[in-house]
Parts: sequence; structure tokens; C-alpha cells
Amino acid sequence: MKSRGSFRADFTASLVVFLVALPLCVGVAVASGVPAEVGLITGIVGGLVTGLLPGSSLQVSGPAAGLTVLVYEAVQTYGLATLGAIVLASGLLQLLLGALKFGRWFRAISVSVVQGMLAGIGLVLIAGQVYSLADQKAPNDGISKIAGIPGLVVDVIGSTEALMALAVGVGTILVLVFWPKWKAAQKIVPAPLAAVALATVVTAVPGLPIARVEVQGLLEAVQLPGMENIGALVSVGALGTVLAFTLIASAESLFSAAAVDRLHDGPKTEYDKELMAQGAGNTVCGLLGALPMTAVIVRSSANVSAGAKTKASRVLHGVWLLIFAAALPAALSVIPLAALAGVLVHAGWKLIPVKDIGPLWREHRAEAVVLAVTAVSIVLIDMFQGVLIGLGLAVIKTAWETSHVHVDVDDPGAGRPLKVRVSGNATFLRLPKLLDNLESLPADRGVELNLGGLRHMDHACGMALSTWEEQHNRAAARAGAATGQGAGSGEGDADGAADSIAVASEEATTGAARH
Repeated sequence: MKSRGSFRADFTASLVVFLVALPLCVGVAVASGVPAEVGLITGIVGGLVTGLLPGSSLQVSGPAAGLTVLVYEAVQTYGLATLGAIVLASGLLQLLLGALKFGRWFRAISVSVVQGMLAGIGLVLIAGQVYSLADQKAPNDGISKIAGIPGLVVDVIGSTEALMALAVGVGTILVLVFWPKWKAAQKIVPAPLAAVALATVVTAVPGLPIARVEVQGLLEAVQLPGMENIGALVSVGALGTVLAFTLIASAESLFSAAAVDRLHDGPKTEYDKELMAQGAGNTVCGLLGALPMTAVIVRSSANVSAGAKTKASRVLHGVWLLIFAAALPAALSVIPLAALAGVLVHAGWKLIPVKDIGPLWREHRAEAVVLAVTAVSIVLIDMFQGVLIGLGLAVIKTAWETSHVHVDVDDPGAGRPLKVRVSGNATFLRLPKLLDNLESLPADRGVELNLGGLRHMDHACGMALSTWEEQHNRAAARAGAATGQGAGSGEGDADGAADSIAVASEEATTGAARH
């Protein structure tokens, strides 16, 4: 009886996830510059392949808005056939990383970098889909999209067809925003499906002259990558795209898994197995010439909210997508592109952590800077370099925050050297401040530098401190000789400075190893 009840819950949940996934699969495909059926293929693979594999039992995979911008750039640069080779390579790399137990390490990626990455994607996605709202062609790069918006406004005002398309797109966004507030209706029909269905009816009944989805059939959409497409991966740009796909898809999937785990009390995610499941799905998507997949929090949360108990719900959602794509492909041809653009503008806005930015700035200002720099870099440069800039900045921020150095000075009395104890983590990032503190000591007093309190000292600091102590004690000895007073440290002490620093450096390294 328990298994029968679970299957009933999974069956119902699978229908809800199917209705949520259908417009998103189509919308992401169209925004990526590929046929609508290519997005459905990825959704089908996400259900029938990734859905069957171990890892996370309740999260759902498919084409995601987070990869739209990068996929569009790859298609424009390398072509649709080579996209399959790129996705195939990314899938194989994910399988390798999962087998090597790297899945858990993706959780170590700075949350600010991930949020900045998603915010940058959201901004570029919105900037591009604003053009599609009015059935206009968007420029290729992010800066041009933003700079071209004033011209877009002028063009739309002067075109009746563009104004009609814009009205449909804006209406779709309004339905997406307000439909969930109608709780009874939301339980029956998910907001994305309701918005696209209403927009389709509004445009189809009077026959409005606006652009609609072009249909070519499921089998025709499959494009197996050839050897020439695989050979194109040797270029630096293509390899960078493979790494970007792998990083973003893996991070988004595993962060989604962590979020989904908080939504239910069932078995939690096994991260290495989930990474391999995503890799298997992307490998199949690559072989079929489809879009890359990630686990998607929108579909996953809908799955949990609908009462799913096991992975059967996500597998069945893939079955429903397959049946629809095989039996009713013509139904896609009545969907207005402006409605799908509205869905993606709404999805792009949800990628931007608007509610988190204020508290993050007040409590962790450096993290907010990392988020903002990552997002802006993605908009101004490109996805891959923007993420690398964000990761680099996060590493520098962490290194700066952890390399705290304290200098304590003890004066044993006139005629004796100052006892200077340095503790903490001495790295080149803190070296200027460390030397400033040391150079503020009296120039006519020798010093005994004690580095036993250091947990870590890099080579740059070791050399600088050795040089400083030697030079300071020699200068102090000369000053003492000139005044006829002992400086507290003679030439012999200065000559032994390098040896004392070397011993202290070894002790600091040993101490760091113990920690």
C-alpha cells in the first residue's frame, strides 16, 4: 500500500513538473538560438537518463536559463553541430570529476561568485530578451544589447506589430508575477504554462501578425556531432567554453541539490554520484546534439511541492515530454516568441539576488563586491572570463582576510635590544603593513625578532624580515657607536639575523603543518 501511495504521488508530481518544464525547455532553446525541439530533447534526457541515476532523488534536470547566454555565444561562434561536441566533452569531464570525488569540492565555490554569475547571466538574458519581447533581433554582445535599448524603444514606438508583440510579452510577465498569488489556480496549472497558454490563445484567435515558434520535428532536430566537430575542440576558445559549461553546470546543479535537500526530509544528495549523473546526462545530450543540462531549482522545487516521493516523478516527467514532442510537435508552432521571451525575462530577473544584496552589503561588504564585480564582468566581457575574475577576486579576498599579522614589542630596558614577537599568518599581502610597523621602531635600538608565533610565513616575508632585521641592527649599532652608547645589538647580532630568520621560518612552517 505504501508503494502504491508513493507511485500515485509521483505520478501526480510528474504531471506538474512536465507542465512547468514544457514552456521552459522551449523558451531556453529559442533564446539559445536553436530549434525548440532541441530544448525538449535535453528535458527528455534529463528525465529518462539523469532521472534514473543515483545522486539526488528529487531534483529535476533539463535546459536552464543560467546557460542560455553561453550556449547562444557557442552556437554563433562554432555552430549547432559543434555545440553537441562541446556538451559531450563537458559531460565526459563531469563524469571524470565525479569519479575522482570532486563533487563535494564544488560546494567550496564562493556563494558570492555563484550569485554574481547568476546575476550576470540574468542581466544579459534580460537585455537580450527585451528585444525578443518586441520581435526584434538582439545584438550579439552584452554591451551592445544594453546600448541598443534606446534605439529599440524608438523602433517599437514606430511599429504596430512590435507594439502588439510587446503587449503579449509584457502580459506574459504579469501573469507569471500574479498567477502564483491565486493559490487555487496555481495548484492546478503552473504559472509558466498558464502564461504561455493565455498568450497563445490571445494571439491565435484573432490571428495577430507576430512571430511564432518554428517547428522542424524531433528526429530532424537531432544532430550527431561528427569528427570535424570534435576536432574543433582543440581551439583555445572551444576548450574555454567546455570548461565554462562544466563549471557552471556542475556548480548550479550541486547548489540546487543543496537547496532541494532543505525542502524535504528524504534521502540527501550524494554529491559525487550526482555530478556523475549530470555528466551522464550531458554526455547523452552531446551525442544527440542537444543543449547542456543542469539541475533546475524551479522544476525541482515544483517536484517537491507537488508531493514527489521518489525519482519516479522526474523519470515520468521525461516520458511526458517525449510523448508530447513525438505526438504533438505542431502544437509548438502556435506559441508566440514574445511569450517565451516574457518567460525568460521573468526567469532572468529571478536569477538576480535582489533581496540578498542589501543585507550582504551591510554584513559582508567584501562578498557583495565579489558578487557585483562577477556580474558586471560577465555583462561587459563574457561568461567564462567573468567567472574567472570572480573566482580570482574571491581567492584574493580570502587570502587577505586570513593573513592577519600581529606585532608585539617588549622593552626590557635601556641598553638591551627590543624583543619583537610576530604572530599570525605572514604573507606577501600583509608585508607592506608588517614592514611599516617594524620600521616605526626606534632606529637606535637593536631588536630580537621572534617569529615563533607565526602559523605560516611565505618566502617573500621570510626574505623581507631577514633583510630588515639585519639592516636595522647594523644601523642601530652604528648609531650607538656614534653616540658612545650601546644600541642593544652589535654587528655580531646583525650577522646572525639571517640564521635566526631561517630557523624561525622553519618553525613557522612546522607549526603550520601541525595545524
